[in-house]
Amino acid sequence: MKLIALDLDGTTLNTNKFISEETLNSIKKAQAAGHIVMILSGRSPNSVKDELSKYDLNCPIGGHNGTALYVNGELIELNSLGGPQIQAIALEVEKEILPYNISTNKGIFAPSNWEQRFEQVVSSGRVPKEYFENRHFKMFTTSPKVYGHSFFNKVHEIIDNEHFTIQKFLILTLDPKQMVRLEQKLRLIDETYVTSSSPFNLEVTHLNGNKGYGLKAMASYFNIPLENTVAIGDEKNDLPMLNIAGLSIAMGNAEEEVKLSSDVVTLSNDENGVAYAFEKYIFTESNVL
Repeated sequence: MKLIALDLDGTTLNTNKFISEETLNSIKKAQAAGHIVMILSGRSPNSVKDELSKYDLNCPIGGHNGTALYVNGELIELNSLGGPQIQAIALEVEKEILPYNISTNKGIFAPSNWEQRFEQVVSSGRVPKEYFENRHFKMFTTSPKVYGHSFFNKVHEIIDNEHFTIQKFLILTLDPKQMVRLEQKLRLIDETYVTSSSPFNLEVTHLNGNKGYGLKAMASYFNIPLENTVAIGDEKNDLPMLNIAGLSIAMGNAEEEVKLSSDVVTLSNDENGVAYAFEKYIFTESNVL
């Protein structure tokens, strides 16, 4: 039995944001053979669940980069940011007046002036032209209203509310210099993990809120040795799981750093790269590296 961790966007989903028939069949074939296939994504758990329900797929889920782990719809582990970390992160983000959102146990919240913040950055002329052509640009720059997120006027409405637990800050950093400046400050905050899932965003979670921890915790839950785990991904936030998996597979469309950090490279997400990897490395006996 293997535990196979799949990233969602850019990996399991193609650029048209759906799971191809070939990929879907390979996942179900692996499940029928007794393997555990989990989705380990930067998306919220509810977003992942909604996506899988379109295909009648039942998989363990690691949402918010592995911060929230679910098996059969039941939460098995949750790693939230602590009060001091939340205050420090919010302070640095608000200093930069950036569009961002906060994932909590009560849903996802964004500043009420998110769109104005976004327009201010875009109109500054500091956004590289290639960002507008990036495959993730539309997903990250779509208004929170479209996603049904809630809004706050002042961030303290969320971070000072004792009824809220916070799992992740997702920050849109379209100005490269601003991104570097902010990332340097965020990395100085104790007990946090900072990563990105595109060239223009930052994601801040609890220190254990990364895909490597998520894969390790799920492997422990199912009593599967790490050497019997497989991870497939395409972006920098996938590196923690790729670095600890028994077999790490980069998508053909992956960032170069991801490819260099992986054992093998499969085809792209528009070429059924997940299905190809399953056939070559999961369903054969020659997948020992």
